[in-house]
Amino acid sequence: MVQTNTSTIQPDHDRKADLIAFDETKTGVKGLIDYGITEVPRIFRLPSPENLTSQQPQLSLPTIDLQQINNNPIRRKEVIGQVKDASESWGFFQIVNHGININILQDTEVKKQWYTRDLSGKTRLAYHSNFDLYAAPVTNWRDTFYCTMAPNPPQPHELPLVCRDILLEYSEEVMKLGVCLFGLMSEALGLDPNHLTNMGCADGLAVLGHYYPSCPQPELTIGNPSHTDNTFITILLQDRIGGLKIFQQNHWTDVPPISGALVVNVGDLLQLISNDKFVSSQHKVVANKDGPRVSVASFFSTGAIQTSKVYEPIKELISKDNPAKYRSTTVKEFVDYYRAKGNDGTSALLHFKI
Repeated sequence: MVQTNTSTIQPDHDRKADLIAFDETKTGVKGLIDYGITEVPRIFRLPSPENLTSQQPQLSLPTIDLQQINNNPIRRKEVIGQVKDASESWGFFQIVNHGININILQDTEVKKQWYTRDLSGKTRLAYHSNFDLYAAPVTNWRDTFYCTMAPNPPQPHELPLVCRDILLEYSEEVMKLGVCLFGLMSEALGLDPNHLTNMGCADGLAVLGHYYPSCPQPELTIGNPSHTDNTFITILLQDRIGGLKIFQQNHWTDVPPISGALVVNVGDLLQLISNDKFVSSQHKVVANKDGPRVSVASFFSTGAIQTSKVYEPIKELISKDNPAKYRSTTVKEFVDYYRAKGNDGTSALLHFKI
């Protein structure tokens, strides 16, 4: 068990040994809470406490209503304009009337027997704490269940029984929604509605169930540090607890949960192929005494799976006055670099800049 006597931080403590001890429990952060800790262990502590009572003015994340976009041309044009504005300025927006039944917007659990740190393209199911556990300066107050649902989905019998049916149903619905969103985003870029899907942006889907246990000292740690997503887009279902923050106009602003809504954000790969037209914004999740907080993130990306597709700025979006800003890459190369770098506070896009 990880050492729990954290009344004082010892700079010379054996962090690696503590990480190994935590990793070998295979029970994640929830296991610490079940064990009865009352203080945040050293491996989770930030260099300086989080300010959880910031009085900065809160901006309002755009909320887009998708109702009638497929049968009302005027309404569709309005929504495309809203998607364009939000993707260019925020890189985030919430959507309502998205077509996914409220009854399948449910949470999932994770089980100890699925624990693994192998996130190679061959691994389709994994339960772990922190993909960069041994590289990150601070361990995240979060456990994750990861499942690749496309292009090579697991067979139903391979999925944990506790979430089998709901995961299959939700993944099918979120894939349809993703194709719809890529159509809107294609048109927002001035392209044919099928452009992004024809490029393969919807070929891959990974569903991640994030579990953020209640934290006894939330100001001392972080649920998920500041980062961007290594995806084309991410569709996020969050519960009522909240804690997601976006860095916008030089300060952090909350993304308040809206019942039945989903959060959509632009990922690094979409920023790359749009040549910075759409932005992949920094975001984080703070720890919370309330909880647990559960979210489900659907990543549209083929991840570490090796494919032959090469991505670069879309030729229709570049010109003599607006040349390509990024070199070509594969999704696997980008994701491998992103994971090796870890959440070090820098954007993986910098590595691919021309």
